[in-house]
Amino acid sequence: MALRSVLTGVGSYLPERVLTNAELAKRVDTSDEWIVERTGIRERHIAADGEWTSDLACAASVNALKAAGREATDVDLIIVATTTPDLTFPGDSGARSG
Repeated sequence: MALRSVLTGVGSYLPERVLTNAELAKRVDTSDEWIVERTGIRERHIAADGEWTSDLACAASVNALKAAGREATDVDLIIVATTTPDLTFPGDSGARSG
């Protein structure tokens, strides 16, 4: 019997704080129209103070488990890919200092 991997659920999570282009335009010399025209972005979600990438990944994992109708004990491996780890090394181990 061959071993195989099965994707049974996908989850995502966005931080609660939303930064709109209008708010951003108040901070820098730009406008909503300029940002949208060049990037297509209208708003972005900003992590709260003390909210780490691993916190976002954990919430997304919980949502993926719910979508799959699974429990954490049913999962053998979770893969996290990010360019914004909690720590440079080891990347997103969830181990933080302080």
